[in-house]
Amino acid sequence: QVQLVESGGGLVQPGGSLRLSCAASGSIFGIYDIGWYRQAPGKQRELVAAITSAGSTKYADSVKGRFTISRDNAKNTVYLQMNSLKPEDTAVYYCNRWPYAPGYWGQGTRVTVSS
Repeated sequence: QVQLVESGGGLVQPGGSLRLSCAASGSIFGIYDIGWYRQAPGKQRELVAAITSAGSTKYADSVKGRFTISRDNAKNTVYLQMNSLKPEDTAVYYCNRWPYAPGYWGQGTRVTVSS
């Protein structure tokens, strides 16, 4: 089974940028569709962006034009470039298969957008 590990979170000011990474173990990573999800305090986990094995992408309306998802199958990694960050982007960010599979949740990486 593929294991997914998120990294790259941190504290950033509004308008700033971060790049999150989702590193996967396992040689079959390239066949998976992968999503980035987030969970803000007191809210349900939601899909932020997803990328298929062929490279097609999907974004939540709230992040369109600001976030970009990409993948490097040679490095078994999916990235989430986040620009023009807003306080409402504050959350723990997770990667998982898309649609998500319960056994693939990792620890997540925390993103805090605050001045």
